[in-house]
Amino acid sequence: MFSKNKFLITALLFISVFSFSQNTSEPFMNHVRFGGTFNLGFGNNYTTIGISPSAIYDFNHQFSAGVSFSYLYSKGKYYYPNSNKRFEASSSMLGGSLIALYNPFNAFQLSAEFEQMNVNYKDDRFPESSEWVPAIYLGLAYNTGNIAFGMRYNVLFYSTNRSIYSSAFTPVFRVYF
Repeated sequence: MFSKNKFLITALLFISVFSFSQNTSEPFMNHVRFGGTFNLGFGNNYTTIGISPSAIYDFNHQFSAGVSFSYLYSKGKYYYPNSNKRFEASSSMLGGSLIALYNPFNAFQLSAEFEQMNVNYKDDRFPESSEWVPAIYLGLAYNTGNIAFGMRYNVLFYSTNRSIYSSAFTPVFRVYF
């Protein structure tokens, strides 16, 4: 299990890579790209809304690394098993991630991402609760310049049995400018 202290240490090490790896005369901001994702999901008595702005630093044409901050809200109405009685549940998730992208050739992108999310659960059946949920994703995507889409796999999914997603596999859609 990852603690907040381990996350902060990892973040500081990651930031130090940015400050010591710059051996070019170009300004730092010429190598920074901004982007992220926006999620909307609607289903039968279910709603999900999320936003994840991010920034990456291009070390060269093949390797980039950066940070992302995420907020995700979901709410649903469900039925008790074997009953017509309904209950409501919602969750609010706030956290961040460190991401590394590698493009061995133009259309192919590999990614590694460490994510730490604080999940606050509200459910009509139980008292409100909050917990930190870690994830380590390894991904493969098709890259078309500013846009990449593919799949990623949470290597911690089965070992912790805790995830903000229902599967170890989740889609990837990244946009950076």
